[in-house]
Amino acid sequence: MTLSFWMPVLVILTSLVPSLVIFFMTDAQLRARRALYLGAEIVKLILVLFMLVGIYYGAFYETRVALLPGVEFLLRANALGMFFLTLTAGLWLLTTIYSIGYLESSPNRSRFFGFFGLCVTATAGIALSGNLLTFFLFYEMLSLVTYPLVIHSQTGKALRVGRTYLFYTLGGGTVMLAGVVWLYGLAGSVEFTEGGSLAGVEGARIPLTIAFVLLMVGLGVKSALVPLHGWLPQAMVAPAPVSALLHAVAVVKAGAFGIVRVVYEVYGIELSQALGVLGPLGALAGVTIIYGSVKALSQDDLKLRLAYSTVSQLSYITLGVAIVGSASTVGGVVHLVHQGIMKITLFFCAGVLAETIGVKKISEMNGVARRLPWTMIAFAVGAVGMIGLPPTAGFISKWYLGFGAAQGGAYWAVAVLAASAVLNAAYFLPIIYVSWFRKPDAPFEEKLPKGRFETNGMMLAPLLITAALALLAGLLATLDVSPLQWTELIVGREFSYNLDEILP
Repeated sequence: MTLSFWMPVLVILTSLVPSLVIFFMTDAQLRARRALYLGAEIVKLILVLFMLVGIYYGAFYETRVALLPGVEFLLRANALGMFFLTLTAGLWLLTTIYSIGYLESSPNRSRFFGFFGLCVTATAGIALSGNLLTFFLFYEMLSLVTYPLVIHSQTGKALRVGRTYLFYTLGGGTVMLAGVVWLYGLAGSVEFTEGGSLAGVEGARIPLTIAFVLLMVGLGVKSALVPLHGWLPQAMVAPAPVSALLHAVAVVKAGAFGIVRVVYEVYGIELSQALGVLGPLGALAGVTIIYGSVKALSQDDLKLRLAYSTVSQLSYITLGVAIVGSASTVGGVVHLVHQGIMKITLFFCAGVLAETIGVKKISEMNGVARRLPWTMIAFAVGAVGMIGLPPTAGFISKWYLGFGAAQGGAYWAVAVLAASAVLNAAYFLPIIYVSWFRKPDAPFEEKLPKGRFETNGMMLAPLLITAALALLAGLLATLDVSPLQWTELIVGREFSYNLDEILP
C-alpha cells in the first residue's frame, strides 16, 4: 500500500487516537493532555497542508476498502474536500487553545476534549469522504459525538436542549439514509465525481427527484434551513467553544458542505437543472436568509443573536450553489471558509465577554470596549465582515454572489442579498456602537483574577488571529494562497465552469 492510500487514514487517526486516549486521562493530568492534544493537532495540520500542496499539483490520495459486494468505504481527497478539511484542521487548533483558557478551572475537561476531538475526526471524515455512504457514516458520527458537548454543563436546560438536538439531527439522518439507500438502489455505488456520478442515469426522473428531496432534508437539518433550524438557537446553552465549533467548523458547515457535494458531485449541475430542483432549493435559501436576519434583530442574548445570524449567513452557501453560474458558485463555496473565520471570531468574543466580565446580553454591553478593547476590535471586524463591507472576507463572498445572481438574471437573489446586508447592519452596528460609545451602566464584575492583560491570553490570542484572517482573506484575495483563489481552482477544475465568466 502506497502513501496515497495511507494519507487520508493518517489524517483521520491523528484526531481519533488522541481523543480516545484522553478519555482515560484524569483532569489532573493537565500537562500530558495538553501536550498530547496540541501535538496531535499540529501533526494533523502538517499532514493536511502536505496533502493540500499535493492536490494543487495533481497528486491523488485515495483509501478504498470493500465492506460488502458493491459497498465500499471510500476516502478520497480532492480540491473541494481539502478546502473544507484545511478549515477544520486550522480552526481546530485555534479553538483548542481557546478552550484550554475557557475551561481552565472547569470539571470534566478530559471528557470535553475527548468528544471535541471525535467531533473533528467526524468532520475530517466528511471532508475526505469519496462516496455517499462514507459521507453518511461520518455525518451521523458527528451527530452522536457532538451531543455530549452540547450537554456539557449537564443542567436541566442543557439536557432538554440535548434531546431536541438529537431529535432533529438523528431524525434528519434517518431521512437522509432513506435517500442514500434509494440512490444506491437506482444507480449502485454513488461516488463523488466531477460532473456528478448520476449524470449518465437515464429516466427515473421522479425517483431521482424524491431522493434529492430526502437528501436535502437530511442535510438541511444540520445546515439550519428553515423550517429545520429549530435546534440551532437552542444549542447555544453549550459552552462558547462548542458554539464556535457548531457554527464555524463542524455541524452546520457539514450540512452546507454536503449540499455542495450532492448538487455538484452526485447529481451534477445539468441533471439538477433538468430535474428542476435548484429553483426551490434557492428559494428556500432566500427565505432562510431573510428569516434568520429578522429573528436576529429581536434577540438580546448575544449568543442567540449570533445563532440566528448563522441561520441566515449559512444559507448564502446554498443560495450560491442553487443560482447556477461560475461567479455565484465561487461566492457560495468560498463562504464555507469566510463565514467560518468570521463567525468563530464572534463566538470567541462572546465567550470572552461572558467569562471575563459576566456580560451575556446586548443590553449589558454599554462601554464594554473600555474594558476589553482588543476583544471588541476583533468583534467589529467579524461583524463588519458579516455585513459584507470591504475589505473583509465577507465582502468577497457577497460581491461574487451578487454579481453571479445578476449575471444569471436572478434579480430576486440580488434583492435578498441587499435586504440581508441591511438587516445585518441593523443587528450588528448597534452592538459596536454601544460597546464603544456608551458609558458603562456600572463597574463590570470581574470574573477572572486581577493582573491579566484584558483577559486570559489563551482566549484572546485565537480571536485576534481569526479576526486578522477575516481581514487578510479580503485584502489578499488575489494571492494564490487565498481562499478565493483556491475556490476558483475548485470551480474550474472540478465543477468544469469557464473561469473567464468570473468577474476579474
